[in-house]
Amino acid sequence: MTSCDGQHPESAPHQHDQDIHPGGTDEHGHGVTASSDARLITIALALIVGFLVFEVAMAFVGHSLALLADAGHMLTDAGALGASLLAIRLARRPASGVWTFGFKRAEVLSAQANGITLLVISALVAAEAVSRLIHPQPVTGGIVVVVAAVGVAVNVAATWVLAKANRGSVNVKGAFAHIVTDLYGFIGTLAAGIVIITTGFERADAIASLIVVGLMLHAAWGLLAETGKILLEAAPAGYAPGEIITAINSQPGVASVHDVHVWLITSGFPALSAHVLVRPPADCHQVRRDLEQLLCQRFNLDHTTLQVDHALPAWS
Repeated sequence: MTSCDGQHPESAPHQHDQDIHPGGTDEHGHGVTASSDARLITIALALIVGFLVFEVAMAFVGHSLALLADAGHMLTDAGALGASLLAIRLARRPASGVWTFGFKRAEVLSAQANGITLLVISALVAAEAVSRLIHPQPVTGGIVVVVAAVGVAVNVAATWVLAKANRGSVNVKGAFAHIVTDLYGFIGTLAAGIVIITTGFERADAIASLIVVGLMLHAAWGLLAETGKILLEAAPAGYAPGEIITAINSQPGVASVHDVHVWLITSGFPALSAHVLVRPPADCHQVRRDLEQLLCQRFNLDHTTLQVDHALPAWS
C-alpha cells in the first residue's frame, strides 16, 4: 500500500486518520480529531443527563405523555452519547491478534444500536399515544410549556456543541441525529402545551407524542440504512465500482481486472481489493505501483490490496 503523496504507509497519514472524503478535503476545513469529538460528546452528554432527571420528574407531576416521550428519547440520547464515547475509545485501540482491523467498526455498531433503540422507544410511545387519543387524560399545560421551553434551550446548546464534531463519522452522526430529533420533538411539545393552556384540547399532548415518534422513525431509518450498508460491505457513496474498474482498465499494460471490492471499514476508511491481469512484457510491480497512485489520487483510496499477475498469451 502506498499513500497518495508517494510516501510509504509507515510515514504517511492514512485517510481514516484525517477524516478525508472523496475530493481530498476535510469535511470541516479544520482538524477534527477523535479526542476533540470525545470532549464535545462529553459536554453534550452532561447537558442531556442533567435535563433528563428534571424532565422525568416534571412529566409525572404534570401527567404529560409528551414529556415522557421526550424523556424516553432523551434517555436514548444519553445512551447514544455514552455508546459513542465508548466506541471512540475502542476505535483507538491498535490492531492485534484476531482483530486485524482493530475495533474501528465499534463506531458502526454504536450507530446501529442507536437506530434500533429509536425504533423500540418509538413503538412504545406510539402505542401509549394512540391509547391517550382514544381516552384522553388531564395534562398540566403550564408544566408542559415550562419543561419544553427548557428542553428546547438545552437541546439547542447540545446541538451547537455536537455540530463542531466530525459528522462525517457515522458514530457522531448517530448521536447528532438523536439530539436534533429531540430538539424538534421539544418544539412540538411546547406547541402542544400552549394549545392545552389556550384551548383545553388535551389530545394535543398525544398528537405531539406521535410527531416525536415520526421524527424518531425517520432518524432510525437513516442510521440503520447507513450502518447496514457498511456492515454488508456495500460500496460507499462516492466510490462507484464501475468508474474504478474503467479507470484501472484504461491504464497502460492492464489486460483486465476482476474481483473488485470496495467497502468501508468504518466512516472515512474506505478499502479496495482487486485482481489485475497485466499484458506481457509489462512489469507487474510497476503496474501495481501506478495503479496504487491512480487509486489514491483520483479516488482517495489509499488502503488497497492489488493482486497483480501476467495474463496468459492469447496463443496459449
